[in-house]
This record gives sequence, structure tokens and C-alpha cells, in this order.
Amino acid sequence: MPRILRAIAFTAIALLAGAATFPPVVPGRAITFPRDAGSHPEFRIEWWYVTGHLDTKRGPMGFQVTFFRAANAEAQANPSRFAARQLLFAHAALSDPSKGKLLHDQRSARVLEGLVEASTTDTDVRIDDWTLKRDARDYTTHIEGEGFALDLALTPTQPVLLEGDRGFSRKGPSESHASYYYSEPQLAVRGRIVSGKDALDVSGTAWLDHEWSSEMLASDALGWDWVGLNLDGGGALMAFRIRGRDGASLWSSATLRTPDGSSLLSAPYEVRFRPRRTWSSPRTGTDYPVAMDVEIDGKLWRLDPLMDDQELDARASTGTLYWEGAVRVEGPDGTTGHGYLELTGYGERLKF
Repeated sequence: MPRILRAIAFTAIALLAGAATFPPVVPGRAITFPRDAGSHPEFRIEWWYVTGHLDTKRGPMGFQVTFFRAANAEAQANPSRFAARQLLFAHAALSDPSKGKLLHDQRSARVLEGLVEASTTDTDVRIDDWTLKRDARDYTTHIEGEGFALDLALTPTQPVLLEGDRGFSRKGPSESHASYYYSEPQLAVRGRIVSGKDALDVSGTAWLDHEWSSEMLASDALGWDWVGLNLDGGGALMAFRIRGRDGASLWSSATLRTPDGSSLLSAPYEVRFRPRRTWSSPRTGTDYPVAMDVEIDGKLWRLDPLMDDQELDARASTGTLYWEGAVRVEGPDGTTGHGYLELTGYGERLKF
């Protein structure tokens, strides 16, 4: 999800996979490591999604690195090493309030050994010099984008968090709309970034999502709202809702990990997203609810953006337009933290 579903339902991917048959996502499948940290090319779509809060001498910033893999089953029988059997896409962004708008870039390419790859044994995804890799335990990512760069190491501080029912995450009333989904919250971040002409040493916390699926959104779904939050003191919160064409919630869920390591999965009717303020993009005219209240089990979590303009226009690669932004959170009993809010389907319906 983004990165809950992080199924990004792109027009290009939908066209590639429309006539193909892919294995279903079913409950009860055990997620194992390091194998399931790697790619699952037999499934239709997959993504590795990292977002985080960075402390810098210029103040707080946010970052996003996402790699997507899409299977093109109709090319599987082609013996050429250049056949487009698998496609990779990548989005990267830096939220620097001093710039006033999101710095972002995107890439796309067919899988080609040695240059464009997604390993099946562990997390190791690359499009040329854009990379996300896990080495035994730690992750590293390197991005050289338009006007910004990221060179970061991310170290786990907590066990993997299995979303949904032990990693089986439903995205609608039917079990067929689901993904395999795990998160790694509270990653410790260190490294260096470039924003414009400034090179800065950074530290902070990040969140990683990894999902793979064959079919996720119901035909009457418009898009989704998703949030992943690293809470001060060691807690973590993931919540999402799938929105219907009328704007109402078709499905929703949440997972709250408390600082002592216990987790709570909320039933669909216990999660409510309520927009508090909208922002209108001066480029696309799309209105996004960038300030949001999320109610879970009757308790309120208040989200406010690090800056309003965090719209990511990925129509040149995946065909999507969405808002992906760093946020601050104030929760019950004085809880605070940082994370990311993803808003899709506000400009047009996601075609997935």
C-alpha cells in the first residue's frame, strides 16, 4: 500500500498484465526471510517502499524511495534476453521545506541482467545506478535524481511487522483483493543527501513496506489513503482505507505496535479517515486532503504535512498522479511521531 497497497495501479502496468494469469494471494502462507525480502516474479506486481524523516542542520526533511516490479506474462515465452518479461519502475523524492515543493524523479526499464534487476533471494533492486539493497540485515539506497540525491543506510531496530493476518492483507470485502505485506518500522537512518547545491549529513528514522500481489482493487474502488508512522518512544502505526467512487470507505484496516512490541489489528469498521484541510495543486488542479484525522478504535491521530506541496507526478513512468508526503502526528495520551501519508485516486481513478 502503499507502499499499502503499495500497489500502484498504473495504466501501463494494467495494460501489460491485463490478459495474463497470475497466482492468487491466499491466507495462511508463511512469510520467510531472507527469501521473501526478495522479488516474486510469478506475481503480477510488487513494490519495495521506503519513507523517512531526516534531521539536518537546515531542519527536518522527508524522503521516499520506491521500486516497483510488474510482470508481463505474455512475453515469458520469448527466448530473447531483451524480452520485456519483467518491468521495473522507481520513484524517488525529497521533501525539503526550503524548496517549497517536492523534489522528485522517476525511472522505468525492462529487466536486463547486470543493469536492471530484482533479486529473488533477498532485497536487491536496481535500475542502473538507482539501488535499494539489503546486506544480511541493513539496507542501503543510492539515488541520483533531478536536483537531489540520497545516499542512505537503514538499520532495523525492531522485528518485522506482518500486516493483516500474519502477512495476508485484505484490500476489500472479497479475499481475492489482497496482498502479502510486511513492514519494517523504526529503521535507524544515517547518511548524506544533496538538495540543490547543498550536501548535508543526515540521521533519522524510516519505514519500509514490501508487498506483492496479483489483484488488489475492486472494480468500484477509486483509490486509497495510507499512513505509516514511526512513533516517538518506539511505537509504530499503519492504517489505510480503500475509497469507493462515492468517497466512502470500501475497506479499511490498521496495525498498531506499542513500544513493548505488541500489535493490534483493527477491524474495518474501527478505522476512519476524516479530511481536516485540503490543498489544491497549482500544476494539476487536484485537491488533496493533506491534513487528516485518523480515528482508530475511538482514538484520534492528527496528521499535519511537513509542507503542502508534496504531489508526485509519475505519469511519465507509471501513469499515476498522487500525493506522497512527510507528516507529523499527534496521537492519544500525548503520543507524537513522524511518518508518511499517501493519497491516491484524487485526480483520477487508479486503473488497477
